[in-house]
Amino acid sequence: MKLTIVGSGYVGLVAGTCFADSGNDVICVDVDAAKIKALNAGKVPIYEPGLEELVHKNVREKRLSFSTDLTAAVGQSEVVFIAVGTPEGESGDADLRHVLSAAEQIGRALKHYTLIVDKSTVPVGTADQVRETIARVTDQAFDVVSNPEFLKEGAAIDDFLKPDRVVIGTNSEHARKIMAELYGPFVRTENPILYMDPRSAELTKYAANAMLATRISFMNDMALLCERVGADVDAVRKGLGADKRIGYPFLFPGVGYGGSCFPKDVKALVATARDFGIEFDLLRAVERTNENQKRLMLQRATKHYGDLAGKHFAIWGLAFKPRTDDMREAPALVMLEGLLGKGATISAHDPVATPVAKRHFGDRIHYTETPYEALEKADGLFVLTEWNEFRRPDFDRMKKIMKQPVVFDGRNIFDPARMRERGFVYFGIGRS
Repeated sequence: MKLTIVGSGYVGLVAGTCFADSGNDVICVDVDAAKIKALNAGKVPIYEPGLEELVHKNVREKRLSFSTDLTAAVGQSEVVFIAVGTPEGESGDADLRHVLSAAEQIGRALKHYTLIVDKSTVPVGTADQVRETIARVTDQAFDVVSNPEFLKEGAAIDDFLKPDRVVIGTNSEHARKIMAELYGPFVRTENPILYMDPRSAELTKYAANAMLATRISFMNDMALLCERVGADVDAVRKGLGADKRIGYPFLFPGVGYGGSCFPKDVKALVATARDFGIEFDLLRAVERTNENQKRLMLQRATKHYGDLAGKHFAIWGLAFKPRTDDMREAPALVMLEGLLGKGATISAHDPVATPVAKRHFGDRIHYTETPYEALEKADGLFVLTEWNEFRRPDFDRMKKIMKQPVVFDGRNIFDPARMRERGFVYFGIGRS
């Protein structure tokens, strides 16, 4: 099948590459000429495990290409995916300017029946707006489908190739058959394709992310309660997760959620509810809990040290989670700005996110090649991302390097009792 992916960011590039790897001919289109030039030169602009190798393979085998010419790409395609950004608007709702602009350009480029697929995360009713936008500029036959993505950064390739489920929102039987053929290679192990109306599909994406964000914030509130009553949140988590109705995923407390999806999608769902006269108080509380959680370790450091001016701190982890370089809404952003604002200095290490951090902070902080370099003469260490390489460090070496052996474990990756036995002052989350 011949496909065009409009938008070569995270979702578009992963989707286009995976579709190409299943035998389709895919053109990824973007208005950013520099990005397309880099992709054509073999440079993948985002870090995602396995993506670069898969891109190179499919380019080499001539199933995947990159272009700025949307008109030419759409004219030769059977299916066109819209995978452009939907940034957060001033009131928290999704900004659809890029989606609707892409829809209009696609409509003007149509030469035959084409299936248009909304892959971007969009609010309820967007498929209708896309359909109306295209219909105004073309007489060609087309259908519009809502097909939200459910990719986890750091595991996006596996998520696409082996999805838990594929959600297809359409009222067209013809569109349904095309999408079934397109996704057939990815659901051979009986993971379901769920067919529904477009509005239900659009809402499913927001509902899923809001539920996951709620679980994280619930556990962060439970962690604070555990501290107050003298309980251990890790024991509570195990007891809670053993209930099959609940399960273990997303029951880990920490310094808050971040990334490109949860913060934006929770706000968008709150805004959508408000548009229909509903105050989604539960999700507004989730947002407040998350923002408070990002400041928790800074508050504990201030209580422990008093004045932070002149103190030097090590940071392990800058990305919002492991296996990605994404720092959008990352807890590290709040933590670092807070420390700098209080007059502290910072040495930071992250396995892949340092180039992104440099765009945020420039030379306001020092970046190190190894975790141990960041600890040189540090008054304390903040662990903000649970990279595997941070889990079993040489603790004796850490104590020798640090000025003060104080650890603020924002991801609960260390055992509190063992840390104290080793001579560290240890602050976790919800650990008695």
